[in-house]
Amino acid sequence: MGDTPGIDVSVPPSGTGCVECDAGGGWWLHLRRCAQCGHIGCCDNSPAQHATAHARSTGHPIIRSFEPGEDWFWDYRNSTYFVGPELAPPPHHPADQTVPGPASRVPADWEDQLH
Repeated sequence: MGDTPGIDVSVPPSGTGCVECDAGGGWWLHLRRCAQCGHIGCCDNSPAQHATAHARSTGHPIIRSFEPGEDWFWDYRNSTYFVGPELAPPPHHPADQTVPGPASRVPADWEDQLH
């Protein structure tokens, strides 16, 4: 599986939070990691859905959960989960990072804003 198109096991994650949410002062529910370039984006339940937007804009087809305790991959091409290879560390955001997060930017009515 190390030579799977759309997966580069040598690329580290872009950071500990959603790239676009961090840049724009937004917040997220869960984080996803692009298996090809390491971009961290927010999940489809998050208000901005940056992980899927990244996949669509770049053509990078595979994400992996960036949540502690989750190691699943998702292939946008065929809408399937699968077990994939170990990616460059770290495998998830810091364990003490809040969900949703970051805590300082999560609105009081956050549950009403989920998709």
